[in-house]
Amino acid sequence: MAAYIARRLLLIIPTLIGILTINFLIIQAAPGGPVEQTLAKLEGLQSSTLPGGGTSGDTTTSSSEGSSYRGARGLDPRLVAEIEALYGFDKPAWERYLQMLGNYLTFDFGKSFYSDKTVVELIVEKLPVSISLGLWTTLLTYLISVPLGIRKAVKDGTRFDVWTSTAIIVGYAIPNFLFAILLIVLFAGGSYFDWFPLRGLTSPDFEQMTLIEKIGDYFWHITLPVLASVISSFATLTMLTKNSFLDEINKQYVLTAKAKGLTERGVLYGHVFRNAMLLIIAGMPAALVGIFFTGSMLIEVIFSLDGLGLLGYEAVINRDYPVIFGTLYIFTLIGLLMKLISDLTYVLVDPRIDFESRE
Repeated sequence: MAAYIARRLLLIIPTLIGILTINFLIIQAAPGGPVEQTLAKLEGLQSSTLPGGGTSGDTTTSSSEGSSYRGARGLDPRLVAEIEALYGFDKPAWERYLQMLGNYLTFDFGKSFYSDKTVVELIVEKLPVSISLGLWTTLLTYLISVPLGIRKAVKDGTRFDVWTSTAIIVGYAIPNFLFAILLIVLFAGGSYFDWFPLRGLTSPDFEQMTLIEKIGDYFWHITLPVLASVISSFATLTMLTKNSFLDEINKQYVLTAKAKGLTERGVLYGHVFRNAMLLIIAGMPAALVGIFFTGSMLIEVIFSLDGLGLLGYEAVINRDYPVIFGTLYIFTLIGLLMKLISDLTYVLVDPRIDFESRE
């Protein structure tokens, strides 16, 4: 098993390099980088200060006609060069790429273009919000899905199974961001009830509250975002639980146990439960990563929660490359490690599984 873990850890290195390389090439081809955005703002400011609505290019004697940036027309070439150096674009792409890889080996992700903070500081600052949303979403998802899936397996084909399957399909068909908007319209002052707050994770006067008031205020704010996140997560887990238990219930050892006089409950939780829960328990680390770092982005944007999802969204909009690549590197690394942990969890749940012998 040690050799398998070592191979998986070594495989993380080329995987990270490959993902960073592909995204770096895509970013180079995408228009509207930080230099272009800054030049466009300067061009707009100069245009707005000219009398008669003229453009800055009409009056500037030193122009940047030879520049590769469209927004550089009419600006001093020295100013354009300073802006390029400010964002690190005074070097060729291959040199910036190699410098990025070298820095990332030591977990040096640099500073944000638009914030006087390092990428690590921004991630640490936003992480509690995403962890809070992800943990409650995961907890509720498993508390609802696992018992419901077991019940559906036991009652397979009954009216209960049919009606709950219909409700699950309807819930799965609704995207979480659309369900979030529906919750806002219904319960956050949209058109009907004004029961829950619309923005943030706490109230402005949170620091002046007592401990009990802080707990109540926190759950008051987190209710709608968690409900919106759960709706897109529980359907898959419920059906996975049901199918896992159905597969085990129909096996020969279950029939043998029933023939020996064991009760249905004793067979279910004494024999079936461990084998059926193998896939569900082992998949928990990967589910956590998905909920923390991918599924929460739109929810955080809609409810104005200042977490990792909103940070990534704003970084893409503003072309904040250090934040984009830094978060991509960290999230990919965590995802790959969690995948390895998932494999190890399979072995812990069922020692008969041996990944090393399969290679």
